[in-house]
Amino acid sequence: EPALHHLVVLRASQINGCAHCVKMHTREAREDGETSERLDRLVVWRHVDDFSPREKAALAFTEAMTRLDDQSVLPGLRAALREHFSEQEVAALGADIAMINLWNRIAISNQ
Repeated sequence: EPALHHLVVLRASQINGCAHCVKMHTREAREDGETSERLDRLVVWRHVDDFSPREKAALAFTEAMTRLDDQSVLPGLRAALREHFSEQEVAALGADIAMINLWNRIAISNQ
């Protein structure tokens, strides 16, 4: 699902402070039809109504998997994900998050 992918990789890149990836993923999201308004508010997604419950579940999981500061919340987040995603989609989302974190770290280490 391209729109959700863009939100997930952009949010992880924002958290990781990868300027190259933020620029690239913002551009790609806009090219695929994402609005500037939603992209501008992605950093405050919890506090706005721009994102669907499905998107918010994915963004919460993205933040938890990127920060890894409180792993005790992961089981609850996985349960929330299952309300909106199939098991196969949860696995794909986890892989997407893992890959963007890897790419962010590679890009940051080469700056």
